[in-house]
Amino acid sequence: MKNRREFLKTAALAVAGGLAFPGLLSSCKSASGSSSGKKGGKKHIGLQLYSLRDDINDIGIQKVLEIVAKMGYVNLETAGYGSGKIYRTAPIEFKKMVDDLGMKVTSAHLSRNKSDNHDADMNWWNEAIDAHSAAGMKYMIMPVSPLNGAGATLDNIKRYGEYFNEIGLATAAAGIKFGYHNHAYEFENKVNGVPVYDLLIENTSPDHVLFQNDVYWTQKGGYDPVAYLKKYPKRIQVLHIKDEQEIGVSGEMDFKTIFETAYANGIKDWYVEVERYIATPQEDVKRSYDYLNKADYVK
Repeated sequence: MKNRREFLKTAALAVAGGLAFPGLLSSCKSASGSSSGKKGGKKHIGLQLYSLRDDINDIGIQKVLEIVAKMGYVNLETAGYGSGKIYRTAPIEFKKMVDDLGMKVTSAHLSRNKSDNHDADMNWWNEAIDAHSAAGMKYMIMPVSPLNGAGATLDNIKRYGEYFNEIGLATAAAGIKFGYHNHAYEFENKVNGVPVYDLLIENTSPDHVLFQNDVYWTQKGGYDPVAYLKKYPKRIQVLHIKDEQEIGVSGEMDFKTIFETAYANGIKDWYVEVERYIATPQEDVKRSYDYLNKADYVK
């Protein structure tokens, strides 16, 4: 990791000096390669494993991965990182578990809010980058921030924008893209009438920070996810496909137009997430897969 460590020193200086590395992030290729198209005749349907969080705790990650593979999912996003391990498993071992089942783990949700100890923050991210690089990840996504309520100020948004830029420079050195995932509050909270979401996009580097748009939370926040895909076609590069419960049941989400717009923008990676259930987590996650697998607008 010597070359990456040397790069990070240079990158940190670049951020501090307000410099940009145009095209750096976009030119990096993941070790896992392109994940577009179908795998083994299956549609490229991804799953955020948070959807099965209780099952992971109850029966273990290996069994859950086996169940997910049988459902038909081919592309996974994790939500279980800590102390250099993914779901308490060494990254290389976790990657093998997934690969052996005919799937790919391509993205991860993980979070550390900015503190007053810059070195501690970046040391945490550096360890995480090493772990997710070993697992072959394409994306590291921060799924939450304190930019809500009293924290939704322009100064705080700019502060986090600089933080995200620095993390993005660090992940780029390992061939990983860094991004941010929204909830409803980035749209509900505004500064001078402008949603926090837009201000975050405006105050982060397009070369170092992408956005994973959660289409459900965007709509719950009072905005049209399709309009945002059209407004920021280069910045929104990954999606969370979500509904009130399992996919397609509410009838409130225009998934057809969402997918058509996403594909037109060149988006290849997206992940189903089910947070609230009608039956059991496994049943709802399977029915979500079936709904999308039958949809002619899903590739």
